[in-house]
Amino acid sequence: MQVDQNPRTPQTEQLNSGGITRKFVSIIFYLQLLGVSALAVILTIRGFLSHHAHLHFHPLDWYPPMLTAVGLAGIMGLVFQALSHSNPTRAIKLAFWFGPLITCSMGVLLISIGSSLGLGFGVLATLVGVVQALYACWVNPRFDHAISVLAVSAGFPPAKTAQLAVLALGFSIGYCAILMGGVGGATAAGTHVDGILVGVMVLSMVWTMQVVRNVVLVGVSWVKYLNFSCGDDWDLCRAFRNTLARSMGPVCLGSVLVPTVSLVRGSARAVSLVAGDSDEFLFSCADCYSGLASKLVTCANRWGFVHIGVYRKGIVQSSRDTWEMFRRAGMEELIDYDLTSSFCLFCGVAGGGLSSLVGGSWSLVVHKEYATQISLFGFLIGYFITRVALAGPQAGVSAYHVAYAENSESARFDATIPVRLQELHRQRKS
Repeated sequence: MQVDQNPRTPQTEQLNSGGITRKFVSIIFYLQLLGVSALAVILTIRGFLSHHAHLHFHPLDWYPPMLTAVGLAGIMGLVFQALSHSNPTRAIKLAFWFGPLITCSMGVLLISIGSSLGLGFGVLATLVGVVQALYACWVNPRFDHAISVLAVSAGFPPAKTAQLAVLALGFSIGYCAILMGGVGGATAAGTHVDGILVGVMVLSMVWTMQVVRNVVLVGVSWVKYLNFSCGDDWDLCRAFRNTLARSMGPVCLGSVLVPTVSLVRGSARAVSLVAGDSDEFLFSCADCYSGLASKLVTCANRWGFVHIGVYRKGIVQSSRDTWEMFRRAGMEELIDYDLTSSFCLFCGVAGGGLSSLVGGSWSLVVHKEYATQISLFGFLIGYFITRVALAGPQAGVSAYHVAYAENSESARFDATIPVRLQELHRQRKS
């Protein structure tokens, strides 16, 4: 099977007909990136110049804990990435068993702060930690397959993967540090408008971190896909440059659509679990909601990012094509049972929890009034930066499954997926 590294077929020309929309989305992304960065810098300067007028704001008590949490997030991201490549068994077990403990510890810290906001988020974090632990027990039988897939797909990363990870993490840490400077400046004034500006900066951080993660995912999955499909060792730097030059529109749009669809699908599963079959009305509503979620996942899913790079498709077309391939190959159930997303989620929560614990504990000692805010922002930053670091391993898993679905008879694949498909088939029969 040969894959054209720069495909220009009539099909891809048709898929590129929405280029204006893609350019528009990418322009919006870059404009918000520049605009929010400028806003954060202005707010930071204002905070330093006016902190004497606002005696309740103390920059030396705000910035060191916050920036330390940001730096720790980068370190945790590199640790989880290194473990994913070198020791998948330890990485998965550490994420699923260590993550809930960190989440519960963060909840205890937030409750101990004593604020009403801290109490609410602390109780929520503790409940989430308990749910994480129960989920880890429930999916424990799937660990062996998840470890095998991660070892096969991410065990041998492309050359220069480490350099790309450091570049992405460096940008993420720098951008988050700028935004946290702006949040500190807005905290100095504490007006209603400043509260709105903080919300704008948080939304910008969420979208930007998703885009950075998915740019890495598209670039690495491009190289891994070509390797799995036809044995080509393409240059990762070239794939990364092409992604930035040609595919930013679909990546930016997918960075909004895919998390939204994932949230809808996760909530649909939760609703179905709660509804059960005891109440006919609830069961019917849950079934309708699940059907909607199943429909949406075919239009926007993380597997679609593989074809964005290789074939320069849009996120919707790419998602539909990859899901259709999974359906033809009989892999839908296997994809539903895949633990890669859960593994990355647990790693992100663990990274965010550690950042929150360090920043929040420091602030609790030096200035208790900042502890809740720094703990929550520390968690958000730690979560997203850790997810950026794990984009490479996740890209390898995505490329492995998509390449297998396209040509399952290829001698380049081992028995990892066929054996798992047979196990699922036996479980359905029993």
